[in-house]
Amino acid sequence: MSKTPEGLRYTKDHEWARVEGKRATVGITDFAQSELTDVVFVELPKVGRAVKAGEVVGTVESVKAVSEIFAPQSGKVIEVNKALEDGPEVANQDPYGKGWMVVLDVTDANEAKTLMDAAAYRKHIGE
Repeated sequence: MSKTPEGLRYTKDHEWARVEGKRATVGITDFAQSELTDVVFVELPKVGRAVKAGEVVGTVESVKAVSEIFAPQSGKVIEVNKALEDGPEVANQDPYGKGWMVVLDVTDANEAKTLMDAAAYRKHIGE
């Protein structure tokens, strides 16, 4: 059974967002990292890039597959987790903590309302 913390918002594509005012910290869910198995490479966007909700902001490569990371909300990338460049396995070990991927300065905080809460995400993944 996957970990699905309360207080985060989730996408159908298995990203999570920790929304704090106009900032959204984004990563992949525990379910996603377990499906991917061993993450070997993470490609993240450049700081300053504007993204729209649902747009590809990076990729995660594992021994099984390459998966796209989608922006859960529209905004501007203000920070990326450079630690993943040298240690992509952190996305497996701590997906909701040290394995975060990007921080967005969101343009419309109301977009978070379109994302799933923990209960809805657990139902989405069949748990």
